[in-house]
Amino acid sequence: MSLPSIERRRILTASLQAMLAAGGCAFAPPLLAQQQSPILTRPIPSSGEQLPVVGLGSWITFNVGDDAQARAACTEVVKAFFAGGGRLIDSSPMYGSAQSVIGDALARLQYPQALFSADKVWTGSGGAAQIETSRKLWRIPRFDLLQVHNLLAVDAHLPLLLRMKATKRLRYAGITTSEGRRHGEIVKLMESQPLDFVQVSYNVLDREVENRILPLARERRIAVIVNRPFRQGELTQALTGKPLPGWAAEIGCTTWAQVLLKFIVSHPDVTCAIPATSNPRHASENMLAARGPMPDQNLRRRIVADVKKLT
Repeated sequence: MSLPSIERRRILTASLQAMLAAGGCAFAPPLLAQQQSPILTRPIPSSGEQLPVVGLGSWITFNVGDDAQARAACTEVVKAFFAGGGRLIDSSPMYGSAQSVIGDALARLQYPQALFSADKVWTGSGGAAQIETSRKLWRIPRFDLLQVHNLLAVDAHLPLLLRMKATKRLRYAGITTSEGRRHGEIVKLMESQPLDFVQVSYNVLDREVENRILPLARERRIAVIVNRPFRQGELTQALTGKPLPGWAAEIGCTTWAQVLLKFIVSHPDVTCAIPATSNPRHASENMLAARGPMPDQNLRRRIVADVKKLT
C-alpha cells in the first residue's frame, strides 16, 4: 500500500517547486503527466507477483552511521520512494550501517505494507546467524528475498536459502554479482539451481548481460534485478550539464537519470533496477522512470549512441 494521496501530492509539489525555481517550467506538464500514468510492473516469473520496475538500492548512500540528520534524510528518501509507488528495497551486510538505517526508516514510516525486502548473505561461514542479525536490523518478521552476495560461499549459503524458502521462512532465493564479475559462474548456477532471482550489473554502457544472462533468465524463468544503473554515479556525473536530446520528451524524461533508468527497464527481461540515492527529490524523479512511455528498440540504440558521444 502506498502513502496517502495527500502525501503523494506533497512530494510532487515539492519536486515541481524545485524545478520551477531552477527555470524548469517547460518540464512541469510532462512531470504531472508522468505522475498520473500507471506504474510499470513486471512479474516475478516463479510466482507471478508484480514488482515495480524501479526499486531502491542502499550501497554507500545509506551507510551514514549514527548521524541523526543523515538518518532523517534517508528516511525522507524511503518516504519519497514509497510515495512514488516503490516496493523493493535492497541492502546487504556489506553496506556498513545501511541495514539499520533502513530499519530505522521503516519504523518511522510505520512499516509500509508495500515493502518488498531484499537483502543478502555475505560471509564465509555462519550464514544463518548473519541473516538473523540482518532481519533484526531491518526490524521485520522475515525477508521477501535473500541473495548470496557476489557468490561468496555459495555452495553453503544457497542450500540454506532454499531450505528457508521450503519452510516458509523466506519467499524468494537468489544470487548476485556486480561490475561484470564471475558471469560464467552465474550462468552455471542459473542453469542448475532453482533460483527465483539473479542480480547483475547492467546499464547503457555495460551491456554484456544482454548476450547470455538476460536470455537465460527468460528461458529459466528467473527474475532479474539490476545494480549499478548509473555506474555508481559515474554516468549521471558525466552527463551533468549536458542538454537532454529532443527524443527524451518522447518518453517523458526530464532528467538524464530517468533516461538511463528507462533504457534499463525497457528491456523485457529486466524485472527491477535499484538506483541508490541520498536525495529525496532524486528518489521521486527515479520513480517517475517507471511511468509513461518506454523507448522502443530503435530509441534504445539511439540512447546508447548518444550517451557514448556525451560521456
